[in-house]
Amino acid sequence: MKKIINDTADIIEEMVSGLTAAYPKLVHRVKDSRVIAKNDVKEQVALVSGGGSGHEPSHAGFVGDGMLSAAVAGDVFTSPTPDQVQIAINEADQGQGVLLVVKNYTGDNLNFEMAQEMAEMDDIKAEIVVVDDDIAVENSEFTAGKRGVAGTILVHKILGDAARNGASLAELKKLGDEVVPKIKTIGLALSAATVPEVGKPGFELAEDEIEFGVGIHGEAGYRREKIQPAKKLAEELVTKILADYDKKPEKVGVLVNGMGGTPLMEQFIFMHDVLQLLKDHEVEATFTKVGNYMTSLDMEGVSLTLIDLADDHLQAALESPVTTIAW
Repeated sequence: MKKIINDTADIIEEMVSGLTAAYPKLVHRVKDSRVIAKNDVKEQVALVSGGGSGHEPSHAGFVGDGMLSAAVAGDVFTSPTPDQVQIAINEADQGQGVLLVVKNYTGDNLNFEMAQEMAEMDDIKAEIVVVDDDIAVENSEFTAGKRGVAGTILVHKILGDAARNGASLAELKKLGDEVVPKIKTIGLALSAATVPEVGKPGFELAEDEIEFGVGIHGEAGYRREKIQPAKKLAEELVTKILADYDKKPEKVGVLVNGMGGTPLMEQFIFMHDVLQLLKDHEVEATFTKVGNYMTSLDMEGVSLTLIDLADDHLQAALESPVTTIAW
């Protein structure tokens, strides 16, 4: 294993310190915590998210004006503890309540729900929106139902825009619950992630093998095959995602997300093929984004996310300017 680290025991501490030291005008670290919060505080409903580390820039990279108020980092691929989430809630709250955006994993759900209860004991109103956009596999070893993956970033963006424009906590909760079903994601892996503390890949793929539907923690997908041209890979994902909608959308937003070890060159090639396929299906792509947003350490692979943009307000929310590290 070759990693640019010091001691595996200090990875999260040093990462959080380095991130906040690199962007002191945008964010700060809450003392004695793993909470990253925005400097530009405004009177609005606060948005808090987080999860296990190893998915950078998620979620700290999306803290700032127009997106998250605070994010909390857990250990690698491990949910943050309830007390750390509570610290984020207390830091972010401006008296109008806090909305927690949670990816659908058992540990995250339990710990964020516990933090929500703790916040309400402190007279802070809190609601939860659970993101379960991964349609590849249902009921994995980490989840009850579908997993939460890269589509979570689009939820941050849409709800962040609404919060900045004065939406109430109840309105944000309603909007989040309406938006999540419009978002669908499938990923594919060329190689597994290597957790530093473990020192070896989480699973093995042959040199000429890929896996469709793999999760962001290395959870099993739905099929392994020989490597194929980008067009064939895109066809598999586009076809499955469009088929999952009750009615084929007329307009969509498209997010091609790198899993951590895939060059942008390959991500742009993949996006080119996705857009051509959508055109062939008579689906208009009115919003597009390419890059590393919800990674899995050094995994080679990509995920494809589509969001139904029949509602013009969602399009406007995705296009609104924000001030964050990573958007």
